[in-house]
Amino acid sequence: MSHAVQWIRSLVFIGQMYLAMAVVALVFLPWAIFSRRGALTACHAYCRWVRWTAGWMVGLKTEVRGTPPEDEVLVAAKHQSFLDIIVIFSALPAGRFIMKKELIWAPILGQYALRIGCIPVDRGKRGTAIRKMIAEVAAGRSMPGQLIIFPQGTRIAPGVKAPYKIGTGALYAELGQDCVPVACNVGMFWPKRGILRKSGLAVVDFLPRVPSGLPVAEFMQQLEAAVEARSDALMVEAGFVGLLPVGDGRSDGTDR
Repeated sequence: MSHAVQWIRSLVFIGQMYLAMAVVALVFLPWAIFSRRGALTACHAYCRWVRWTAGWMVGLKTEVRGTPPEDEVLVAAKHQSFLDIIVIFSALPAGRFIMKKELIWAPILGQYALRIGCIPVDRGKRGTAIRKMIAEVAAGRSMPGQLIIFPQGTRIAPGVKAPYKIGTGALYAELGQDCVPVACNVGMFWPKRGILRKSGLAVVDFLPRVPSGLPVAEFMQQLEAAVEARSDALMVEAGFVGLLPVGDGRSDGTDR
């Protein structure tokens, strides 16, 4: 299939994806207003729709490996594009994200994110941001489920090496819960910018737990080693070759 045809198919796919977001949001709105379960059901339905339509519209299949947690844990995931958000959430019964504060103003997405219990964080000075994040998480303890954080803070292009931020360690220590690392290769097929969606198999892999109670430095070392090694292996499996220097190819701050 030519590049031009795949680009057109991708454009049509993206258009229907955002139309479906509006339709699902409206259909589930009465339930979602009064029940978090309704909002979670709506979001799961939308994620299933995106995964299904990506498979037949642009030839992009998705696969979940490992064992997604069902209990209350911290989920620390590699973040390469909007697709890893879709696949990770679809695999969890009650996921909620640590997300950048600007997203609460995104139509539909922001309102449903707050309804399912996502925690908006103002990414300012590091110390202030971490304290606010911990306070927000403590305030939202009544919402059970799996709290998802992206340790690198933003989308990172395939092959780019960027540091893991200490906020994840602070959250791990505060919650006192096990952490489930998550690796992926989705950025090879669904980039952080642009229209083109490539055909192939995008994989999200839930890795063995890091137990609670470790010193933060040891936890961070184990987390980064596990996620980076497995993500690199998944990308090689999908045909990726080459690494970029630390700091290249990062997000411009637009997390969708």
